[in-house]
Amino acid sequence: MSKTTKKKHVSREVLEDFFVPEGDEQIARVVCGRGNNLHEVENARGEKFLCSMPSKFRRSVWIKRGDFVIVEPIEEGNKVKAEIIHILYPKQIRYLKNEKAWPAEFQSQDEIEKKETRDDGKLFVNPNRQHLLDDTSSSSSYSSSHSDDESKD
Repeated sequence: MSKTTKKKHVSREVLEDFFVPEGDEQIARVVCGRGNNLHEVENARGEKFLCSMPSKFRRSVWIKRGDFVIVEPIEEGNKVKAEIIHILYPKQIRYLKNEKAWPAEFQSQDEIEKKETRDDGKLFVNPNRQHLLDDTSSSSSYSSSHSDDESKD
């Protein structure tokens, strides 16, 4: 299978499949990336541990801090306690909430984050952009000098 075909199948699996955790699988939130395809995650009980990303996801799917994943525990690891088996996107999270499989601990955090984003008083300001002052006097002087030049012709 070519790389492009593999990426197509993996992305289709990640975006279109709806998955409910079974057995000892659990939903976890990504706390941060630790490098080398390891991510620190936090489960619903508040326990933090490392989990690995399988090779099929490595160059096809990206996850960031705050994303939700389904992990499966592994026994042979001392530091790495689980492996990511599914990455959850908003449609899949809604499906899990409708199936009553979403942990209540993550539900309350979700609602708090939604309320914070709705607050119009706290708009995000990009610190990487220069904010130029709106100087209307320079634009009006340009337009008046430009009109003077046209009247001389």
